Amino acid sequence: MVALLAIVLAGLGSRWGWWHFRTGFLILRWGAYAALAAVALVVLAAVLRRDPGRRRALLTAAVLSLTALMVVAVPWNMRRAAQSVPPIHDVTTDTDAPPEFVALRERPGARNPVEYGGPEVAAQQKAGYPDLGPVVLSVPPAAAVARAAAVARDLGWTIAAVDTAAGRVEATDRTRWFGFYDDVVIRVTPAAGGSRVDVRSLSRVGGSDVGANAARIRRFLQRLITAVP
Repeated sequence: MVALLAIVLAGLGSRWGWWHFRTGFLILRWGAYAALAAVALVVLAAVLRRDPGRRRALLTAAVLSLTALMVVAVPWNMRRAAQSVPPIHDVTTDTDAPPEFVALRERPGARNPVEYGGPEVAAQQKAGYPDLGPVVLSVPPAAAVARAAAVARDLGWTIAAVDTAAGRVEATDRTRWFGFYDDVVIRVTPAAGGSRVDVRSLSRVGGSDVGANAARIRRFLQRLITAVP
């Protein structure tokens, strides 16, 4: 149970400012190790028992084993997710001319620059997220900007700027567990039959976003497409 609590607090402690997020990752790892070690000891003790309490000890060992699996599954799934996606933290629907941040160029605590990483990042994104691309809405640009801002608010993002004339919306999203701040810029441009919407999502810290930015863009675009005009 202590290991399970450590796993939960690993991210929340980072979110609440108790420790650096890298410390939270270490707690995740060592919490998993501790859970496995505890289960191994309990199972060994239960197997070696020869008194009438052996059945209860085996039942306890089984319950603890299930708990340990839950604990270990968290960092294991995170590691598997990290290995299955490109090691990037900047994702956009337009890798040739990514939307640019204006209001959020100066981002508190940001370690990652707002300048796009160029062809290398673009190549990794295209290989890992070939489905990402802009969407076209059958509404004028001003209406598309308003709809984009409304969807961003509905998703719980903090709006930093809405510039209808420039066709730009900027916002910040915060992850639930570790509390990472990721910034988003939405660009709306005129297109045949309506408006083209491009999105860029950029993490403030970390080398890999473990797929968070791509998932955020997909979620936003899906909501945008289905939003009531």
